[in-house]
Amino acid sequence: MAIPNNRANQKPIENHWELEVYQLGFDAAMRIFNLSKLFPPQERYSLTDQIRKSSRSVCSNIAEGWGRRRYEAAFVNKFNEAFSEARETLSWIQFAVKCEYLSRSEGADLHQTYDRIIGKRVTMETNPHPWLLPIKRQKNNG
Repeated sequence: MAIPNNRANQKPIENHWELEVYQLGFDAAMRIFNLSKLFPPQERYSLTDQIRKSSRSVCSNIAEGWGRRRYEAAFVNKFNEAFSEARETLSWIQFAVKCEYLSRSEGADLHQTYDRIIGKRVTMETNPHPWLLPIKRQKNNG
């Protein structure tokens, strides 16, 4: 079953990569990956790995939640984890700016993007029903 889409004249969402929140998260994770290539080598196993891991986890949790949308609790849990990872990424961005590995404008731009991602939580987590798949009941022939 495809999920209804509120955007006029567009087909229903069928895959997690079609979700705006996933696209925002993916683009932000790729920006972080590219920007973090310039972090100093001594940060490789701390800040660089952590910010890359948390930014990628936003997308992986959204994808996993999408795959579990037959069960409301599992769906909400995975999307909650995605938004928690987004908050973690915000803290790493703050460290990167404070350590002067990211400019203030790069940090502010990424912060704004993650604020948008976190804002999607209100819609998807507090009202998951439009996103859930219906449970098919098996007939009891016994």
